[in-house]
Amino acid sequence: FGLGVLILGDSGIGKSECALDLIDRGHRLVADDVVEIKRMGDVLVGASPDLTRYHMELRGLGVLNIKDLYGVSSIRLSKRVELVILLERWEAGKEYDRLGLRNESFLILGAEVPLVRMPVAPGRNIALLVEVAARSQLLREGGYDAAQRFVERVDALVGPTGRSRGSSRRRRKAVARKSR
Repeated sequence: FGLGVLILGDSGIGKSECALDLIDRGHRLVADDVVEIKRMGDVLVGASPDLTRYHMELRGLGVLNIKDLYGVSSIRLSKRVELVILLERWEAGKEYDRLGLRNESFLILGAEVPLVRMPVAPGRNIALLVEVAARSQLLREGGYDAAQRFVERVDALVGPTGRSRGSSRRRRKAVARKSR
């Protein structure tokens, strides 16, 4: 969607498979495994080293040339790094941000880049989640923060203390009006 996304995570977590799925959905690859990042003022730009340009390594499939498999429209030589997605192994009992209210950043060459921590478990469609994270980031950059607006709506209905404002009938009518 025009947003440069850097996907990070431990070895074997599914970064390359996610990238391949994104390419299959029409997105472009800049680099796999090694990304050269340069800072130009406040802008970070990622590129692939010459040796691995256009290539991706997938366990079981080996080294693939993405340009040859998917065509020239599937690759880019460089792209601004505008969002970092950190794939983390999902752990039972660990507390995760469920509302999206944490505004974390990842430091690269002294520049802060928005960070999304994404717990990964078998069966999750990581590429779809990366797409949604990118779309959500683009909306935030445009001034629309869905999580913050949700909290504001909840606060307006029940108050910041969590106590209800007015009767349940009035709350239901307020919710009905707001949802129109």
